[in-house]
Amino acid sequence: MTHVVVAGVVFGAMLLGAGVLHLLPRLGAAGRGLSERLIRAPGLDVVVTYFTVAPPVVCVVVDGWWGVAGALVGQVAAVLVWCQVHELCHPAARRGPRIVKELNEVVGAVRNHAALWVTVIAAPGFWLVRVVEIVLWPCFIVLVHFPRYKEGEWVNCSRQKFEGLVGHDLIWCLYCDWMTGVWSLGTEMLRNVESFWCPIRFPAAKKSEHCEREFPDLAQGWVDAEKGMAEVAETLREKYEPRKGPHVWYGHPRRLKMEGEQEPAEE
Repeated sequence: MTHVVVAGVVFGAMLLGAGVLHLLPRLGAAGRGLSERLIRAPGLDVVVTYFTVAPPVVCVVVDGWWGVAGALVGQVAAVLVWCQVHELCHPAARRGPRIVKELNEVVGAVRNHAALWVTVIAAPGFWLVRVVEIVLWPCFIVLVHFPRYKEGEWVNCSRQKFEGLVGHDLIWCLYCDWMTGVWSLGTEMLRNVESFWCPIRFPAAKKSEHCEREFPDLAQGWVDAEKGMAEVAETLREKYEPRKGPHVWYGHPRRLKMEGEQEPAEE
């Protein structure tokens, strides 16, 4: 019975949280302001934690591993119920063009829905990536003068403002909205890490080829694998000034802007 209670409490907490988020923009200027803060980091980090990892973590303390199972059941049930209610509240959009309708035609409804739920397994992983960004990156800013990012410009959700996204389509698009921002910010941070500490092309040619899109410096600044440490040291001396920053990756717009500035003409 405890497990059923846990599932019920989580179910109610998820729907209550969703209801609060729907209500906030309707509470005047203060509510709209709070709503805007909650759709971008750091406010969004609190919201995502509430809806994703907090229930299993709390429930494992309350009821052990069966509590985790109850939390997951409550979370899934809340998503399914919210989707149905939201679609019923928007009948025109529900009957109109939909992402889910088109993709059900492409791969079949069962495959499409099953694949979407498989992606949920990755949610804790993305949450951990976000924790690493929050906890570790400030250390790099202080210790090695890496750049400071406006993380809310990367980690935010805005697809709820897209006309016609309702229910099923909206919830999964918001998941992707958050996920791609977290991953893109992490990739941007890794560009600085790699170019600062390891500016050497991979001896495995195919790996270098595959990684060039996410790490442009690999093709435009990193030392060829056939060369030696003297060239690596020379590259680091060229790219970084001692005890100065910000130490951004070589193709970063800030570095390109600084390198493109012309020296004032001598009078």
